[in-house]
Amino acid sequence: MAAPKSTKKTTKKPIKKDTKTGSNMIKKFFLKLILGFFGISIFFVVLFKFVPVPLTPLMIIRIIENKSSGQDAVFSHDWEPLENISTNLQKAVIASEDGLFLYHNGFDFGAMQKAFKNNGRGRKIKGGSTISQQTAKNVFLWQGRSYLRKGLEAYFTVLIELIWGKERIMEVYLNSIEMGDGIYGAQAATQYWYRKDCTSLTPTQAAGIAAILPSPRKYKATGSSTYINNRKTKIVKVMRTVGELKY
Repeated sequence: MAAPKSTKKTTKKPIKKDTKTGSNMIKKFFLKLILGFFGISIFFVVLFKFVPVPLTPLMIIRIIENKSSGQDAVFSHDWEPLENISTNLQKAVIASEDGLFLYHNGFDFGAMQKAFKNNGRGRKIKGGSTISQQTAKNVFLWQGRSYLRKGLEAYFTVLIELIWGKERIMEVYLNSIEMGDGIYGAQAATQYWYRKDCTSLTPTQAAGIAAILPSPRKYKATGSSTYINNRKTKIVKVMRTVGELKY
């Protein structure tokens, strides 16, 4: 006689999800993202050491702003090698924006500390950004004051100091910064303000362009206000102390 079959049900053990696999995938994704960012950023920094910068984020933003407000998209940008840009303008921006440009490694910590203290007291002054920092921001980043942007600005500043050097930084700076409403770079600015080429700028004319850089859409290099005329005079005086430009 056959033995009776057991009626007891066998329960399957629940399959545990491999949480480690999911976390490893996330880690790999972020690692690839970070490595991709470093690779792309270094590629473009190396590229722009040799190739003129055709557009900057600010140029694109200004065009979009004008279009969205129904205005004509004013855009003037002519690249010139540094040897074609008057040394007067090179000295003027050093005198106005970054007196230690030829000597620091991208950051003027004394100016940054001074700006931090004065801003803490409620006084609005320049933020202590060097020409190198301004170039990094203009070419690779957006405008703003977030910690993320400042961190990326520092990263790109280190890269261009290491890869470009001072001469190329000055060349890119003078060809890329905003020097009027829709006016970018030394050649376009000189033609707009003085109807001449940037090779022949006088010290006073160069100081006129440098004087408006904090707010180039607000101020005028010619027919200037008293404030800008005073800045011009001061810049011309400081220019005499810059000496020979040894990049």
